[in-house]
Amino acid sequence: MKKLITILLVLLLAACSGNKAAEDTATDTEMSDMEYIIDKGTLVVGITDFEPMDYRDENGEWIGFDADIARKVAEDLGVKVEFVEIEWDNKILELENKSIDVVWNGMTLTDEVKNAMETTNAYCNNSQVVVMRSEVLAQVKEISDMEALQFAVEAGSAGEGAAKDNGFNYIAVSSQADAFLEVMSGTSDACIVDLLMASALTGEGSSYESLSYGFPLTDEEYGVGCRKGSDLAAYINDDFKVFWNDGSLKETAEKYGVEELLVAQ
Repeated sequence: MKKLITILLVLLLAACSGNKAAEDTATDTEMSDMEYIIDKGTLVVGITDFEPMDYRDENGEWIGFDADIARKVAEDLGVKVEFVEIEWDNKILELENKSIDVVWNGMTLTDEVKNAMETTNAYCNNSQVVVMRSEVLAQVKEISDMEALQFAVEAGSAGEGAAKDNGFNYIAVSSQADAFLEVMSGTSDACIVDLLMASALTGEGSSYESLSYGFPLTDEEYGVGCRKGSDLAAYINDDFKVFWNDGSLKETAEKYGVEELLVAQ
């Protein structure tokens, strides 16, 4: 008899536990993406090391045009912000797995991105440019002169797309910063990176004084990526308009030298 009672109790507890799990699952399903983020209290932003959009200051804090604006959006949402470095080639999977909530890192609005994510309106113009040693660049007159060069590009980036489109020989590395290092070390002749990064890191007084850039290969626009169907993209668009009208978007852009590439909101 005792054994029978014990079995019945176990079955009852299991049923209750199953119902609770089902209720929790139903609640999660019913929550919008913004409600999910607000409920957990953190906006997790997927980034790479990409000056002047997302990079660390001398104290190790993430700063940059994108980082600062992401903080303002998180503040409006009433949540904390957390920056997570990701492998750029895995950005879609990271979103779908909820490892991150947004991709906010000077992301080009390609057809692949727009099909896989809920994206915001464009907020910045950009292009992919070629970076190489200044003395080598001075000898290059046209794109066909670069056919024999070895390029470095960030895996899954618009730079990799530009390399493919132009039939360049290239290796894929994990970040644009690594692509720069490939050129500096001499293991690659050139790299293809975002105009904003190239202008920030090359030339006199920069981190890579011996490098220069040229030959724009694309015309692009940046946007923020959210999970497909997310209501957060529309919220960020509304914030972009507020920040444009109150001047804070331009002020932040001027701080990081990207004001000439801003898209009106």
